[in-house]
Amino acid sequence: MFDFLDSDWFNIGLEIVFLILISYDIKKYIETRKKEYITNIVLTIGFAIWVLYPYYKSYVGWEDSQKQEMLSTCLDSNNTKLCECMDDKIFKNYVYTEYINLDKNSSDFKEFLIEVKEECLDDSWF
Repeated sequence: MFDFLDSDWFNIGLEIVFLILISYDIKKYIETRKKEYITNIVLTIGFAIWVLYPYYKSYVGWEDSQKQEMLSTCLDSNNTKLCECMDDKIFKNYVYTEYINLDKNSSDFKEFLIEVKEECLDDSWF
């Protein structure tokens, strides 16, 4: 139901909203010199870090060589779009060290792969 929360565009939209809020508070602080705007700026920056940290962690947690190593082990080589989609979901949900230490035969990981495959094969825009 809330699949849009995992999309890159949602995170980019959040970044834009946070930048607008921060710039508005900076503008108001310069005009009025009220300390409440400094509090708003600090709280907005703190909330932005708290919300966007998992987004950046998923992209920073993998180096290019590690991604290439992961891509070479793709099981579904006939359908490259499905393979790329599944790899992208794995990159977003796991950091490299977590993925290496993960038990690939566990029921949780198998369930995750089934859900990801269903999401990747779903052509609807909802």
